[in-house]
Amino acid sequence: MDADLVALADAHGVATRYENWQRQETEVAAESVIGVLGMLGVDASTPAAVRASLAEARRRDSGDRLPGTIVVRAGSGRALPGPAEVTLEDGTVRRLDRLPPDLPLGWHRLRRGDQEVTLVVVPEQLPEPPDTWGWMLQLYTLHSAGSWGMGDLGDLRDFVSGSAGAGLVVLNPLHAITPVAPVPASPYSPSSRRFANLLYLRVTDTAEYRGASSELRDRVDALRPAPAADGLIDYNAVFRAKLAALELLWPLAAPVDLERDPGLTDFARFCVLAEEHGPDWRQWPSEVRRPDSPAVRAMDSDRIAFHVWIQGLLEEQFQAADPGGLPVGIVYDLAVAVEPSGADGWLLQDVLAMEARTGAPPDAFNQLGQEWGGVAWRPDRLIETGYAAYRDMLRRIFRYARGLRVDHVAGLWRLWWVPAGLGPANGTYVHYDPEAMLGILALEAYRAGAVVIGEDLGTVMPVVTEGLQRTNMLGSAVLWFTRDDEGGYRPSAGYPRNALASVSTHDLPTAAGFLAGEQVEVRAALGQLAGPVEQERESWRADRALLLERLRAEGLIGADPADEDVVVAMHEFLAGTPCRLVTASLHDVLLERRQPNLPGTFDEYPNWRIPLGRDLTEVVADPLFRKVAGILGNRPQPLPGRHPGAAGPDQIASGAGGGSSSSA
Repeated sequence: MDADLVALADAHGVATRYENWQRQETEVAAESVIGVLGMLGVDASTPAAVRASLAEARRRDSGDRLPGTIVVRAGSGRALPGPAEVTLEDGTVRRLDRLPPDLPLGWHRLRRGDQEVTLVVVPEQLPEPPDTWGWMLQLYTLHSAGSWGMGDLGDLRDFVSGSAGAGLVVLNPLHAITPVAPVPASPYSPSSRRFANLLYLRVTDTAEYRGASSELRDRVDALRPAPAADGLIDYNAVFRAKLAALELLWPLAAPVDLERDPGLTDFARFCVLAEEHGPDWRQWPSEVRRPDSPAVRAMDSDRIAFHVWIQGLLEEQFQAADPGGLPVGIVYDLAVAVEPSGADGWLLQDVLAMEARTGAPPDAFNQLGQEWGGVAWRPDRLIETGYAAYRDMLRRIFRYARGLRVDHVAGLWRLWWVPAGLGPANGTYVHYDPEAMLGILALEAYRAGAVVIGEDLGTVMPVVTEGLQRTNMLGSAVLWFTRDDEGGYRPSAGYPRNALASVSTHDLPTAAGFLAGEQVEVRAALGQLAGPVEQERESWRADRALLLERLRAEGLIGADPADEDVVVAMHEFLAGTPCRLVTASLHDVLLERRQPNLPGTFDEYPNWRIPLGRDLTEVVADPLFRKVAGILGNRPQPLPGRHPGAAGPDQIASGAGGGSSSSA
């Protein structure tokens, strides 16, 4: 590759080479680098353009100009190119020649000469997370006498109260949809990560429903959708029913103050415009394609207040679902990106890379790479704007989350961007400032008293795991992927301390599915296998034998165990690890064979639409549910001090494909 193009890419954090899943150095095609630079507003289309853009980048980085945002860890301090003035969050003004180590945590302003930039002081680390156990729950899969076609926040409240003493419940993303049919099934394809999905609202738990006349309640109850004929979740039917029910109840709502939360009001304006002009703001009339346009700012309708009211109801039910007093509580999931056509795409279009599509490079499980479809932050615009959009997103989530699972946490360091038309294998990595991304996450979690869990599976650089450990954030230890140097299953004592342990994830085979080889047969039927089916079956049989060998070595199963005995042994195995958090999935303890999502498929497999085979009352009374709860609830507490794997960034073997939203 031309040396000037390499230098230009480096100046903008665009990778020209990377280490693939086999730890081999891989060079990126010049075409991919040029395409990604273009998404960052950098012209590299000709050699002359490359030279001009490189000269501009060097001018930008020369002299003593400050970056738009400075992030420092508490207690560290930092040199400055000259005298400056800092205005702290509380309004205190300090004049100084360097940033001292005693600056308080928070968001401050730094002025030097004609520059005023954002100064963020972040914690060195979070408090140590507690040792506890809990459940991994795909909330939409629950169903009960009170829910309408899918699990909702009323089911979540009831599940938490009946969860057999669990200290945490880890959910799928509950991010907002665009309120126009058809609505997406994937929780990893959100319209906005800052607001919540109205499909999860329990309509009959609202004050307006309780205060309605019996006649009105009957009209609302009559809207409850009938079960779908195919037994799957019909999100569109749920959406239409709940929206119609809320419209009936809206006249009973108290007055809504549109001035109280301008960000929420802006989201509500998007919802109203989407209902009028369609779900993709890029196709709207030009005068409303920007949230700051005069036509948008002049909007004033009862429908805006209606959508603000819905979000208020959701927040009330989020708070009611978490009783408090649990060691951790409810952990929410942060999707890696947003749909470009959605609310965040419209509201945050100036800080998102609207032309890029996130994904992952080829690996063992996805040999053609992955393209997830969502758009991500532009690192340069985040710096210029003081990371305000990132901060505000985290603050909104932490208003009710007591923990946050960050999907594809390696995206805080770098994300795979795919130029249009080149295919996922022909993307490249764009780098972010991890001191800022991780530090701001730590600051907002610290202020909320929340735990952070990073999904660090797949092709993950050691620096990612090291960064999580340094800040007391947890990584992920999945039984299927936690291997020794020979490819066998790692002993339970060798698991990392700072991790959330689980058997599987929503993108992987369930416990019963793995034992039966379900993942091979389903992928074979759908034409998703990279090799001959018998070769895949043989590989699965060998892997199953390795797992049983590990469980026997730890004295957890006998010579010829039944599948249920093996599932119990898997959880006994997890209970013996030193991981701070240990979780069980309802799909595993209920012996469900079908996994919630099959990466690489769309309509071929019912991703995100498969309900659990039993209703909520039966789930919490299930003997295996209670047995596994007893096993995890009585796990021995790890001894203090260093544990095997406590600092091993290379212990978790590659395997998940770099992200959990692969069929978004």
